[in-house]
Amino acid sequence: MRAAYIDDFGPAHSIRFGTLPDPRPGPHEVLVDVEASTANHVDTFIRSGAVETPVEFSFVVGRDLVGRVAGTGAAVTGHETGDRVWCNSMGHAGRQGAAAERVAVPSDRLYRLPYGVDPRTAVTVLHPAATAYLGLVVHGRLRAGETVVVVGAAGNVGAAMVVVAAAAGARVVAVARARDAAYCRDLGAVAVVDRDGTDPEGRLARLCPEGVDVYADAAGANDLATAVGLLARRGRVVLLAGLHTAPVLPVGPLYVGDGSVVGFAITGASVGELAEAAARVNELLAAGRLRPRATTVLPLSATGEAHHMLESGQLRGRRVVLTAR
Repeated sequence: MRAAYIDDFGPAHSIRFGTLPDPRPGPHEVLVDVEASTANHVDTFIRSGAVETPVEFSFVVGRDLVGRVAGTGAAVTGHETGDRVWCNSMGHAGRQGAAAERVAVPSDRLYRLPYGVDPRTAVTVLHPAATAYLGLVVHGRLRAGETVVVVGAAGNVGAAMVVVAAAAGARVVAVARARDAAYCRDLGAVAVVDRDGTDPEGRLARLCPEGVDVYADAAGANDLATAVGLLARRGRVVLLAGLHTAPVLPVGPLYVGDGSVVGFAITGASVGELAEAAARVNELLAAGRLRPRATTVLPLSATGEAHHMLESGQLRGRRVVLTAR
C-alpha cells in the first residue's frame, strides 16, 4: 500500500510518500480501505516530536480517516465488509496513522458513518467536533441553559464548539474577528464580540451579566485574568490550545468563586470518552450541523505539504482533505 510516513521525528519535509507493507489486522482490529484523511495540528506535534508518544518507525502519520471495511479480525463483531466507517484516534500511543491506503483500526475506536454523509465533509470535522464535545461536555461539564464563551469561535475547533454548545441548549457568546461575526451567528452564537475591538472584556461582561459558566479558549490566547474575572460561581475555564503559553492565574478570585481551570487534549481521551463523543458527532453530522467552512483537496502524496500549510498558517479557515482513492 502507499502511505505518508516518517523514519524519524522532524519537519514537514521529512514526511515521505511511498510503499509500505499492507497492515494485517489483529483479532480485535478492522482493516479499512481509506477514502479520505486530513491533517490536524496535533499531527504536526507528533510528527515533530513535540508531543511524546510511543512510535514505531516507519511511522504513518495522521489521526483521522473515513473509509470502508475491507476485513475484520476473528474477534470483531458489529462491523461488516463494505460498511463506511470513521476513526479519529490513530497515529499515536503505538498505533500507526491514518494517512495510508489501508489502515488496521482497533474495533473499539471505529464508528459507522451515518448514511448519506459525504466522507470528505465528515473527515474534516471529526477531530474538531470530538474535541469540542469532550472539552465542553466531559471536561467543562456543560449543561443546558448555561452561558458559554468560545474564544477563537471562527476556527476549526472553536466553530465546532459553538455548534456543540448551541445544540446542547447553551447560550453561546462567540469571540472572533468582526469579519467572522455572521459565520459565528450562523453556527448558533447569540452574540459575537470582536476580539480586536475596543474593550472586548467589558462587552463580554455586559453580554453575560450573571457570569460565564464555561469559558472555552480554542485560540490559545489563555488570558486567565479575563477568563476568571468573567466566571459565574462555580464557572469553569477550559484550555485546549497554546502549547507554549504561560499565563498568570488569579488564584484568589478563582477559589473564592469555586471556579476551576482545566486543561484538555484529545490525545489523552479514553476509548469510552471517544465513543461518547462519536455518538454526538454522528448525530450532528446526520443533522447537517457539522460542516467545514472551506476545504482544500489534496492527494495523499501531498501530506507533507498539508503539514507545512498548517504550520505556516496558510490554512486559516480551511480544512485539508487528503484523498487516498
